Amino acid sequence: MTTVAADTDAPARATPSTGVRPYRALARVAARSAVAYPLSFVLGMAGVLLQLLAMLSIWAVLLGSGTSVGGFSWPQMKAYLLIAYVTGSLMSFGDWEMAARIRDGMVAVDLTRPVDYQRARFAETVGVAVVEVAFALAVCAVVLAVTGPVPVPPPGQAALFAVSALLVLPLRFTTVYLTALLCFWTQNIFGVSLARGAITNLFSGALVPLTLLPGWLQAIAAVLPFAGMTFTPATIYLGQATGADAWLLIGVQAVWTVALWWGARLAWRSAVRQLTVHGG
Repeated sequence: MTTVAADTDAPARATPSTGVRPYRALARVAARSAVAYPLSFVLGMAGVLLQLLAMLSIWAVLLGSGTSVGGFSWPQMKAYLLIAYVTGSLMSFGDWEMAARIRDGMVAVDLTRPVDYQRARFAETVGVAVVEVAFALAVCAVVLAVTGPVPVPPPGQAALFAVSALLVLPLRFTTVYLTALLCFWTQNIFGVSLARGAITNLFSGALVPLTLLPGWLQAIAAVLPFAGMTFTPATIYLGQATGADAWLLIGVQAVWTVALWWGARLAWRSAVRQLTVHGG
């Protein structure tokens, strides 16, 4: 269990603030921290960027001659990969920071602050996400300038895509947050984080569109929350899900987001009991 030196048997837990000002402040601080160390930030994003370049190279060869695979032309696949890159850039290394504070016991200090722990971490995530998305969109602009444009959805479909895209961040946050909480029991995030990344990449459609997977894998992906992180917004953007079908997919995203958010709160109540504070 997590330990930390202190003078009492348990960390004093402050009453969380009900206002939004402290969370806005946390978001601003997190955003400034991300840009204060640009080299560290870019290196943290490098893994997702390398994956994008590799996938673009592979699919350019497969579809560059005008052929299609699984109903995807080269411009459509390029749009899909760029959406997967932007969504995959969110929280590309968020669980490591949370897990480090849990492992070294600094989470006890977080408990003394008058903010809700989960909402505070989400506020920080939003702050960093602003920088992550800006960086990812700049990369996408360069790719489009070099390789040519992608299909643009009509306004109504673009609005549906925007709603779906907004749900990606809280959905990714809850999965990453739950992964970080496991550090209360495992004391190490390395293997857990790698497993989470592999599962997320496969079942979100970040590696390949889910429609290209075997039927049995598609069936598994359909009942998991990960498709809402990449495949759902990309499908809506490309017009492969419209009207009621698109709203159904967005509804599934929303349900999973709410379920995981409250599941994470229950997990936190159990996890914080693992924190043992030794007398100094």
